[in-house]
Amino acid sequence: MKKILITGASGFIGSSLVEEGLKRGYELVAGIRSTSNRKYLSDERIKFIELDFANKENLKKQISGFSSEHGKFDYVIHNAGITKAKKISDYFIVNSQYTKNLVDALIESGNTPEKFIYMSSLAAIGPGVTKDPIRHTDEPKPVTSYGKSKLESENYLKSIDNFPYIIIRPTAVYGPRDKDIFVLIKMLNSKIEAYIGFGKQILSFIHVKDLVKAIFLTLESPLKRKEYLVSDGAFYDSKTFNTIAKKYLEKKTFALTIPIFVVRPIAYTTETIAMLFGNIALLNRERLKEFAARNWAVDTQPLQNEIGFKAEYDLDRGLKETIEWYKTNGWL
Repeated sequence: MKKILITGASGFIGSSLVEEGLKRGYELVAGIRSTSNRKYLSDERIKFIELDFANKENLKKQISGFSSEHGKFDYVIHNAGITKAKKISDYFIVNSQYTKNLVDALIESGNTPEKFIYMSSLAAIGPGVTKDPIRHTDEPKPVTSYGKSKLESENYLKSIDNFPYIIIRPTAVYGPRDKDIFVLIKMLNSKIEAYIGFGKQILSFIHVKDLVKAIFLTLESPLKRKEYLVSDGAFYDSKTFNTIAKKYLEKKTFALTIPIFVVRPIAYTTETIAMLFGNIALLNRERLKEFAARNWAVDTQPLQNEIGFKAEYDLDRGLKETIEWYKTNGWL
């Protein structure tokens, strides 16, 4: 039985990876923090390891101790990271330096896995600069600190000779348990349909179950030292997303389009107020850069051709399932 370490296992994507790994018969090791919520990690087959990403020497001891007792990891899916931060530097500490620490600890402790899957992001490449879909071969031009921190991690993996990485760059991920797109759903449920900027924005999405499937397809393939963009293969706009969501929310809304030059000072103000209270603003200057970009469509042809990936969820089916989950679990 192959052994997988999944970091960030208690979160939205991480817990979905754990569930799929168990279904596929892997020996599952969940990498967590002492403060992690184990609500979605209740299966008795799961083993746990607490990882101190901030300290490489501690990481080496933790990994070595675990492998001495249970055997080394065959695979590592490094999903831990942050998408929101109080300070710009936090992105680079958590997403970049902690990834470097983990990789170094695995190598230096003699525990280099057969394959290391790194959960990056479309943000590492940045939005399309033309009307064409974004390709994995495009020159990366991230517009946010989050994207830059992910790109920094990618470049470190590529710099290590023969390190068996696969880089996964998903577009916007949604599905049951997600809290980010839930913010938009909750706004629509409150009958507010907001748009930032007047230009048409092209978007792409991936349901968490399809993302997890793509990750395991790459894990179980012979491919190494590759990177893939992941979406459901379709292109949408924000109005399409809202129309589908409203259908399953059964709500009529008030549509409001706000010019970007008006939103910019609002983002600055909400960010400043949130920082005073030690919080992270839902709308901040970093997030506004993503909202302002017009093209987030991606080319997934390499993923289809090389590992045979085909999404099972389009946005309609995915949002239907997701909204039903929110309602059933009392989120709406």
